[in-house]
Amino acid sequence: MKIITLSEEEFDEYAKKHKYKSPYQSSNYGKAMKVEGYNHHFLGFLNNSNELVGATMMIYKPVFLGYKFAYAPYGYLVDYTNEDFIEELTIRLKKLLFKQRFLYIKMNPLVHCAERKKDGQIISYNPEINGILEILQKNGYIHHGFNKFFENDKPRWTAITKLITTNDRLYHQLSKNIRNKISKATKCGIEIRQGSNEELETLYEFIKRKHNKGIKYYRSILDCFKEDAEIYFADINPSKYIENSQKEYEKEININSELNEELQRLSIAGKDITKIMNRKMESDKLLGLYHESLAIATNLYQQYPNGITIGGCLVIKYDKGVHLIIEGFNQEYRNYNCNYLLKWELIKKFNNEGFNYFNLNGIAGEFNEKNKYSGLNEMKLGYNASAIEYIGEFDLIINPTMYNMYKKKMEKKGKKI
Repeated sequence: MKIITLSEEEFDEYAKKHKYKSPYQSSNYGKAMKVEGYNHHFLGFLNNSNELVGATMMIYKPVFLGYKFAYAPYGYLVDYTNEDFIEELTIRLKKLLFKQRFLYIKMNPLVHCAERKKDGQIISYNPEINGILEILQKNGYIHHGFNKFFENDKPRWTAITKLITTNDRLYHQLSKNIRNKISKATKCGIEIRQGSNEELETLYEFIKRKHNKGIKYYRSILDCFKEDAEIYFADINPSKYIENSQKEYEKEININSELNEELQRLSIAGKDITKIMNRKMESDKLLGLYHESLAIATNLYQQYPNGITIGGCLVIKYDKGVHLIIEGFNQEYRNYNCNYLLKWELIKKFNNEGFNYFNLNGIAGEFNEKNKYSGLNEMKLGYNASAIEYIGEFDLIINPTMYNMYKKKMEKKGKKI
């Protein structure tokens, strides 16, 4: 086996054909991470016939006394079931990285453990997972465990909606709760539009508290992925909100009037009015709600006659998939459910454009007990998404002596590495 340096073009060509392909194993992501202080390098793995049988992009930066930390986002692009190959690759990789003053390398292979339904029930299981784990651990890769939440650099669990049918069928496959949220957002005059890169600051206001990434990181993503990175926004159209609220209010007035006439008729006839009275009381409540909604819509129009942006997201298109990188919204308008409509409109759009799946990003791996991520799971998996479980994160120690010194230093500071 030989380890060689690949050009950007050589690496991207190989990566896009691999079963473990990902936008994070791409030259665009490597270039984007420069703003976070990382350099990047493309390695190719040749067999004895000089055929390219594996590759990886590593991003790296100095962390301790001139020694470096390396990260292979979503793992090497290799066959993890080939024990002899993994053994030889690891030996050669450790020798190479030791000479280049690396402490350790982190990776989280895009190897599936299982696909599950929204209740956690297994749809399919990877029978090779235990063998792969054994091979990696045997060769010194330290597994961070089958954690259920967000302990790793990248989520170990993700929600993926397969785009393999019509939009009408996709809609009927959504959970009832998701459909209700979408309907409410539409009635509130929410409209989805594609934004421009110049509007990144607007998006950043919605997402800046969600992760420890600065605006420069997201600008770098847009610059490096170019047309494959897109921003979308959710706006309130106050005129549409008023129009929808007026229609509902007037419709309910007619229903209420008919119920009132029916109530009087039954009372005069001396018949039981319990059922019709209950319906009348419910209609009275709806009238109050619709009147309030109309007042809110009118007030919004007075404040923002041209509309107001209340949420947005950033997506990356890669090969046949679309990846939701980050999303957020103005908490003041959380009851408008713009994030539900936003995801649905994107699913429809990219389904029409021929993409195969929409990756809704991270979820929790706990389905049976209530936890702080239960709402997140309910929302994302409600888009008829499957819960995909990956093998998890690994560390390969390159220089044990210097690594232990670095680890002790970080522990004194109360930090994990």
